[in-house]
Amino acid sequence: MLSGLGKRAGRALIISTSAPDDSHPFSRWIDHPPPGTYVQEHRPAPGLPVDDRDSLILANPGAKHGIGSSLQWLEAQAAQAVARGGSALTSFRLYNRNERVSGETRDQLLTVDEWLACETDELPPREGQVLIGIDLGGSASMSAAAYYWPDSGRLECYGTFPSAPSLQDRGQADGVSGRYVEMQDRGELDTLGDKTVPVAPWLAQVMGRVEGEVIGAICADRYEQAELGEAIDRAGVKAPIVWRGQGFRDGGEDCERFRRACFDGRVKSASSLLLRSAFADAVCLRDPANNLKLAKARSMGRIDPAAASVLAVAEGARLIGRGPVKAGRLIWA
Repeated sequence: MLSGLGKRAGRALIISTSAPDDSHPFSRWIDHPPPGTYVQEHRPAPGLPVDDRDSLILANPGAKHGIGSSLQWLEAQAAQAVARGGSALTSFRLYNRNERVSGETRDQLLTVDEWLACETDELPPREGQVLIGIDLGGSASMSAAAYYWPDSGRLECYGTFPSAPSLQDRGQADGVSGRYVEMQDRGELDTLGDKTVPVAPWLAQVMGRVEGEVIGAICADRYEQAELGEAIDRAGVKAPIVWRGQGFRDGGEDCERFRRACFDGRVKSASSLLLRSAFADAVCLRDPANNLKLAKARSMGRIDPAAASVLAVAEGARLIGRGPVKAGRLIWA
């Protein structure tokens, strides 16, 4: 249809609710309109409550004039979506509030609203021992480290990309526009190395963020055991290592423990575009026994921060479940 625009001074009128993410062709058309294009968008700021009256009016400007859905109906549907939660809440954000959130019908690890409930303006202190979840990426993937203090529930997460290509070019290739640059400006994402992230220097950087803290354990994917183990020795890291699988066995337990901790209010994080983006792309596959396995919602999605957070928080949940250690224990020095 669009090829016909070049014939006889063709015109096109495209009307739709928001696409689920920045990489969608409709989103790109709005964000980077071709010459001669007029764009009108009614989309509220992200992260607002679904029943916020002003943003409902902004997303549905015709409601005040009797065009389309009435404001009373929208508020009633918002209340119903909040009560149902899950995919009903996500769908309301996408189709009635015109927000760019994933309409993924597979099980999401956490929906937008479930993660937003974990974000707080007043972070709990770094209290007790810290558990570090590590997801080591390759040349194209992000490497991510998550820090979780189970005694207070504090969660921090940081990502790292190689410096080539640039974050702006990488964002264009991944279909997220300038999101990586914005993450860097917020202090959530940095670059290290050239084409790949050098593992040993990156680990030294990871440990430097919690210098002086008591390290309960480093949790990592056993698939990366050889490479990561060599880097741990080169970096001189001295801490207990917990190797976990990413399949249905270990992954199922870790995903469920992570979700339970979030639902019980034991995970608190500062506002993080890095984690919001990762959880938007993180879905769970189920085997015939109903076990979970973390996976990407889209091929270019970067779920490494979500995977690292799952590892750290799940180990923290196991630590709390075991209770205080009564016998003597080894101290890593």
